[in-house]
Amino acid sequence: MKNKKSTLIFIFYCLSTYTAIAQQRVETIRDTFLNPKSNKVLVVAHRGNWRSAPENSTAAIDSAIAMKVDIVEIDIQKTKDGQLILMHDNTLDRTTTGKGEIKNWTLEEIKKLKLKDKDGKVTNHTVPTLEEALLTAKGQIMVNLDKSYNIFDDVYIILEKTKTKNLVIMKGRQPVETVKREFGSYLDKILYMPVVDLGNKEAEKIITDYLTQLRPAAFEIIYSDPKNPLPPRIKQLLFKKSLIWYNTLWGSLAGNHDDNLALTDPEKSYGYLIEQLGARILQTDQPAYLLNYLRKKGWHD
Repeated sequence: MKNKKSTLIFIFYCLSTYTAIAQQRVETIRDTFLNPKSNKVLVVAHRGNWRSAPENSTAAIDSAIAMKVDIVEIDIQKTKDGQLILMHDNTLDRTTTGKGEIKNWTLEEIKKLKLKDKDGKVTNHTVPTLEEALLTAKGQIMVNLDKSYNIFDDVYIILEKTKTKNLVIMKGRQPVETVKREFGSYLDKILYMPVVDLGNKEAEKIITDYLTQLRPAAFEIIYSDPKNPLPPRIKQLLFKKSLIWYNTLWGSLAGNHDDNLALTDPEKSYGYLIEQLGARILQTDQPAYLLNYLRKKGWHD
């Protein structure tokens, strides 16, 4: 009996220590995200590490956590009965064994489906709810919520229930006046990041307005034309004020400095975005490759 009690105490101690270490890592990531003078580069896994598990699955989130990714991007959809699930498309066809629009299916029906992997093969994984995803991420990794602006009232209820408000980065493309009007009650509760397309002739004004009125911790910057003169100017505009987030998922999001280019010449892709354009957050479909590059350069632990 005494040995059994000692074993239980030891297990409890180990679990408590693990939880404390994990929570400390999340706080470190958040501190870096909130530090406009940071020289570290945060890595965002697009839809989780979908190369090892189905996109937007809890397994894909777990895989990102295991490789020490900083942020996982997930997409949210609403079911027929008002439940929030993780899925990019508004239909079930591409990523599950189901067919049709999500809005026509209940959560109970969707839970009977199986997720497909990157090659379209059926797996044993099921579609997670937002609550399940947040509990998987809790104390482990930060979460960027996509496709959630218009349903954030529902999202926030789950954030409060799971006590994960500190993990979440919300984003949207709306101008600052719209965000303050439609989203104002949440701006002191969660991190909000504007998404700005530099192809918009008002892009520089949009960024300046945000800096003046809200001073966001980060801006997600998009530009498709490699000859666009704005990216270097935006670097100077945001220097030591807000972090710059670029997506390397495909060329049209970052002036062709994408993951595909990085696989043959990372300096012309990741290196250019970091050193020439001031990126301190990169969202990628190649998280393991990007992490390896950053660690060699001393830009990631």
